[in-house]
Amino acid sequence: MDFGLVLQTDPPASRVISLMKRAERNGFTHGWTFDSAVLWQEPFVVYSQILANTTTLKVGPMVTNPGTRTWEVTASTFATLNDMFGNRTVCGIGRGDSAMRVAGRRPNTLARLGEAIEAIRDLAEGREADVDGQRLRLPWVRDGRLPVWMAAYGPKALALTGRKADGFILQLADPFLTEWMVKAVRDAAAEAGRDPESVTICVAAPAYVGDDLAHAREQCRWFGGMVGNHVADLVARYGEHSGMVPDALTEYIKGRQGYDYSHHGRAGNPSTDFVPDEIVDRFCLLGPPEAHIEKLRALRDLGVDQFAVYDMHDAQETTIDAYGAEIIPALGD
Repeated sequence: MDFGLVLQTDPPASRVISLMKRAERNGFTHGWTFDSAVLWQEPFVVYSQILANTTTLKVGPMVTNPGTRTWEVTASTFATLNDMFGNRTVCGIGRGDSAMRVAGRRPNTLARLGEAIEAIRDLAEGREADVDGQRLRLPWVRDGRLPVWMAAYGPKALALTGRKADGFILQLADPFLTEWMVKAVRDAAAEAGRDPESVTICVAAPAYVGDDLAHAREQCRWFGGMVGNHVADLVARYGEHSGMVPDALTEYIKGRQGYDYSHHGRAGNPSTDFVPDEIVDRFCLLGPPEAHIEKLRALRDLGVDQFAVYDMHDAQETTIDAYGAEIIPALGD
């Protein structure tokens, strides 16, 4: 199992770079950041410095979207970083939650997302692609490589991931839901004539190492609210008990009263009071190292290739170091 570190690009960027360097020293293979132009600093600028200050770490957004940048600009940015630092990027992509909504736009349709996945990957790897009816190619790309991993929860998005994406990003660490969604992605890949095992599976969730569970829960409760945004969209589309989405995912948002993006992804988010302890425990990794190792082994047995640590809380360095000292080595067995 690989391990990634996920951060927000809050200023100063030097701290983001320092934490990513620390992650590489501790055995993490990937460095991810949020991508929302209004809420945080521009991630691709920061990626350049992360890549320059590390040797093997791969970087990318978790996640970008097809709407805030034109597809040729996104592809060119990835291709430039790859040309400079040797194919060390991954494009995590989704419909666009905070990035689009904060700017007053609706998230992208799945149809547009599917077109973007193919176009961005083709352009970044030097092939011709259709961008809004125009055939384009980046003539300077040589030996480019850009895996595109899609974030998804709902049945149509999971199916699209299986048909077109190189990887699947699932932003929660509940084994029951992970099994259900990984199966949906791999079934869709098989139906599309692809090798289901060729789709990389990445689970991303907050991790907090320590014995004070009450404190850990409060530091990670924001995550249930963030996931709740996507779940609310699914309930609006399919209904509360449609059979299209597991009740285990939809039940907890009944007390949701809206969401304030100014606190998005941050400990102490006042929009997440509705999230019960049970959901925090199920969606996140909390407790002593042994508890993390046990849950990660269960996820690995379900086919998870990477666990990406959301490190947005008051113990960032401690978490990175604990993973490097005890948890990452244990998952190499």
